Amino acid sequence: MRIARIVYFTLAVSLGIAYLGPLQATAADNAGSGAASAAGGMPSNEGKVLSTLDAPGYTYMELANTEKRFWIAAPTTRVKAGDRVRFEQSLVMKNFNSKTLNRTFDQIIFVNSATVIN
Repeated sequence: MRIARIVYFTLAVSLGIAYLGPLQATAADNAGSGAASAAGGMPSNEGKVLSTLDAPGYTYMELANTEKRFWIAAPTTRVKAGDRVRFEQSLVMKNFNSKTLNRTFDQIIFVNSATVIN
């Protein structure tokens, strides 16, 4: 099962890189930088969990921080609405279709890790 997750994640990253080509710098692309927002609020690589969706090997989290609302996908993580999460960015994908969830995300950040920091 672990090997299947690694293969799936590697394939997703490879396809994402091939699909996106070089990423252009945007606020979401820099989400892993850890820099605090201009308003002096929550760092851009943190957010309050608004909702979650679980899929085999992944936890999808809708987060909100001082700047925006956005989705991340992390290796399976125990998290609930209201938790504060810090993450390490890996890859930003636009128009990502999750066949498992039967849903397309306008933009999603695939992360190496997500940690509850309450």
